[in-house]
Amino acid sequence: MLNSNIVRVRPSELTLTEKVVSINRVSKVTKGGRTFNFTALVVVGDGKGVVGHGLGKSGEVMDAINKGIEDAKKNLIKVPVINGTVPHEQIGRFGGGHVFLKPAAHGTGVIAGGAMRAVLESAGVTDVLAKSKGSSNPHNVVKATFDALVKMRDPLSVAQLRGISMKKVFNG
Repeated sequence: MLNSNIVRVRPSELTLTEKVVSINRVSKVTKGGRTFNFTALVVVGDGKGVVGHGLGKSGEVMDAINKGIEDAKKNLIKVPVINGTVPHEQIGRFGGGHVFLKPAAHGTGVIAGGAMRAVLESAGVTDVLAKSKGSSNPHNVVKATFDALVKMRDPLSVAQLRGISMKKVFNG
């Protein structure tokens, strides 16, 4: 669900930081006993409005994390961050996960839960009020947060879309 105002970014041009959101151990029962594998949900970002998420699966935890990082680098998006906060209120949905993002005054900090906090901090958002409703599954919460961030528009793009000046966007 990619919006037209989102620009794809090349990871080779960025200095990305990684955050592991969740690690899950899964098992498969075979004739010889149980076989354990690991899945890792990872968020990467440059702290300046570029963020991505990925899922890695492997028999070892570190391999799963590395695969998740590589997958996240393939799914980078550019998010409008204005003065350290989001430009406007937005609701994001994915599966049973629903999130609500609201701009906050400077100095408020990131008021958000674990999975949402990782995404917002990786994107470079320093002040935001956020609420997670519905499913608390980290996969759904991360994807719902990305849905909300993809829908965000900055005032310049709104002015260009409407064909009016920036002053009219704010003053009506």
